[in-house]
Amino acid sequence: MSTPATLTRTLAEALARHAERSFGLMGNGNAHLIDNLSQVGVTYTAVRHEAATVAAADAYSRVSGKLAIATTTYGAGFTNMLTALAEAAQARTPMLVVVGDAPSAGPRPWDVDQEMLAAALGVRTHMLSVTNIERTVERAVSYAERFRRPVVLGIPYDLVSAPSVAPAAPAQASTGIDLNDPAVLAALSASVANTSIPEPARPETDSIAGIAAHQVQAAVRALLEAERPHIIAGRGAHLSGASLELGRVAEALGALTSTTALGRGIFPAEQYDLGITGGFGQIPAMETIAQADVVLVVGAALNQFTMRFGDLFGAGTTVIRIDTEQVAPPKSNLPITHILLQGDARATLTAMLGALETAIPSSAGWRTQVAGLEPGGELRVRATGLAEHPDGICADGRLDPRAVAVRIGEQLPANRHVTTDGGHFIGWANMYWPVASPERMIMVGTAYQTIGLGFPTVAGVAAAVPDTTIVLSTGDGGGLMALADLETAIRTSASTVIVVWNDGAYGAEVHLYGVMGLDEGPMLIPDVNFAGLATALGAQGVLVESLADLDALGEWTAAGATGTILLDCRVSRSVVAEYQREIQRVNGLDVPEK
Repeated sequence: MSTPATLTRTLAEALARHAERSFGLMGNGNAHLIDNLSQVGVTYTAVRHEAATVAAADAYSRVSGKLAIATTTYGAGFTNMLTALAEAAQARTPMLVVVGDAPSAGPRPWDVDQEMLAAALGVRTHMLSVTNIERTVERAVSYAERFRRPVVLGIPYDLVSAPSVAPAAPAQASTGIDLNDPAVLAALSASVANTSIPEPARPETDSIAGIAAHQVQAAVRALLEAERPHIIAGRGAHLSGASLELGRVAEALGALTSTTALGRGIFPAEQYDLGITGGFGQIPAMETIAQADVVLVVGAALNQFTMRFGDLFGAGTTVIRIDTEQVAPPKSNLPITHILLQGDARATLTAMLGALETAIPSSAGWRTQVAGLEPGGELRVRATGLAEHPDGICADGRLDPRAVAVRIGEQLPANRHVTTDGGHFIGWANMYWPVASPERMIMVGTAYQTIGLGFPTVAGVAAAVPDTTIVLSTGDGGGLMALADLETAIRTSASTVIVVWNDGAYGAEVHLYGVMGLDEGPMLIPDVNFAGLATALGAQGVLVESLADLDALGEWTAAGATGTILLDCRVSRSVVAEYQREIQRVNGLDVPEK
């Protein structure tokens, strides 16, 4: 006589049809699930903090384009991962978050309303029961993929080992389930209620049926009449697979191009690209964008940082947006005209290409008329800080982070993926380390403006692309917050460079509230020996107090780039990133340039 499959066994089998990777931390509520996931072939990576389960799955999905599973226990395990879940929701990363939950018969004194907590983040919960497990998983997967959102699957604690019930009603009698049991009846009722939740409507992403023909014609006409056309592409364009189409549109118009931080490398013609748009970009390049009369924005959010707090576009600019959602006009300090084409990036560009490639645009090719695009030109060269500090050392005796970033960039392996935590330092990797394509730059933390999610992202990237070198850029504040998963990073990646921008402070706060005159004491962090911590955990830790100390990275790369090297870079707080200066200016702080 065969033993009926348990809820967690059936759940693991259903999940395995959609995801091949899971990241988790075991507890009472998910121990049986983790055991079953391994048995059905879903690779499991253990992390050291519950937030890391979601952060690792988030990074994996961004790089691979595949669904991942994040799993924690109930209660404190669930609440510990909420910040990472908020980031994934804001960044629109699809994943399955499978967690323990309160018993179906009712919460215990220590249980919290996890469904309401998830809902507060804009995340939908599907509560599992002993019936309809496969259908519940299918609906959760469909929602996650279609709407690009994380979805929570809750496992009531009293049902983790309960026999699952086959879909056919007559089969219930042979499963051994007592239909007079209040817990089972509650679970069955919850299942029925759960399956009746309607899904919101969303425009199809494989067509432009929702865009009126006159809207497309108006956009094409504006682009053809432009004298200084410019194109900005973001992560949405990459997710749509629109690189080729973007290149053709830019070529047809003779347009200059630029990207958001998460769209880097998407345009085929690099020689006409101005780099990152916004605070991570160069001032001369941003001044050039301000001269454009028509700007086509494809799959980019145009948030405050990309918009330079309203200063990106010049007066009278026509901004044509292609986005899958009904986005509002960007906040601009000067009057602009906003045209929205709501649809998939690739499909919409394809529909426009026929007219664009057969017509003769008004512009003779703005891209050929702009000076400074040549190698070494004004629009290519960034300040390295060496003019101010020839040896890379600032007046306070600590390193200029710009010089450090340049030196690191020269010695990194060519085959690499860069992942960053949040903090003042986020500009250095974006400004000085080339990225070959959008999926090779992962920024987990910027969507929700959080820090402390850096170390666990290494595990996610390593699972997605095990043959690459993973370069993590983190700060001392965020690094300390996520310190438990430094071990995870070292254990899970075969080739890792960890750069800790150690300025002895929460830099973003120093450069805003310290400048306002607030006491800097709470903003400062005593110097922490991250190199020593890394060495204790089995990595090569390097204390970087001079540019010469960075030769260790070159030696590591030349020796085969195996294992983990951590660079504890003691950088100066006297150097302020340009995007941070924009934040200072928008807060009314008149800070002189350094």
